[in-house]
Amino acid sequence: MNRLQRITAAIAGAAAWLASAATVLCLVLICVSVAARYLFGIPIAWIDKAAGWLVLAIVLLAAGETQRRFEHIGVDIATTRLGPRLARGAHLLGALAVAVVAGLLVNSGLETVAFSRMVGMQTEIEGIPEWWVQAILPLGAAVLLVVALAQAVVLALGGTPAHLPTGDEDPASGDRMLRE
Repeated sequence: MNRLQRITAAIAGAAAWLASAATVLCLVLICVSVAARYLFGIPIAWIDKAAGWLVLAIVLLAAGETQRRFEHIGVDIATTRLGPRLARGAHLLGALAVAVVAGLLVNSGLETVAFSRMVGMQTEIEGIPEWWVQAILPLGAAVLLVVALAQAVVLALGGTPAHLPTGDEDPASGDRMLRE
């Protein structure tokens, strides 16, 4: 199980690294756009479109790492009151639900990419096919699917996924609270 979690962490970490790079690139592009528009009076229209695509990449590529760390929106107050056995079941059900949704997103994304490639759809920016942007969806969803399935396997086999909340965390910060 540790090997599975290490492999999953590497995949999710690589995607999160790409999301971080997309964040920096988005920031640089927005700064260039603002400077070009307001300092030089030369708006660069394609930057706004590219920044939107980068935001999409940021969200989709970071989703797997967010799931792996259990940093998504959850109802921790409910699972902490269930007791350990029912809480494990709730986490397993949650991981499986995420896996189902991620699987649907992978399938839908692949169909969308295939259609766009088939008809030759292009973006508003000359020379950039639509499917290049759309490919972010199945890629990010595939990472999310791998993470959720790995968590489900670990939970089903009686293990504890890394970063699984135990109820000892401060809900506001995620830090472990000291027991008195």
